Amino acid sequence: MLKPDPTVLRRLVDEYETLTAVPATAPESRIADLAYTLCVSTGTRDVGRALATARAWLAQDGRDTAAAAAPAAV
Repeated sequence: MLKPDPTVLRRLVDEYETLTAVPATAPESRIADLAYTLCVSTGTRDVGRALATARAWLAQDGRDTAAAAAPAAV
């Protein structure tokens, strides 16, 4: 499996976390689209695991210090 570009992955994670922080203001379809894209990008069916994987990949890449500091979802 090829890892997605870190810049694109970071944008996906940021947008998903922003929209789910205040879900009442976000269209459900956009949240579902982001969740699906994250899952496909990381090769998993669980959004929590997809976020954890994305954060781990970003931390390995060295471009994302916030991902390294964030607790991993189970």
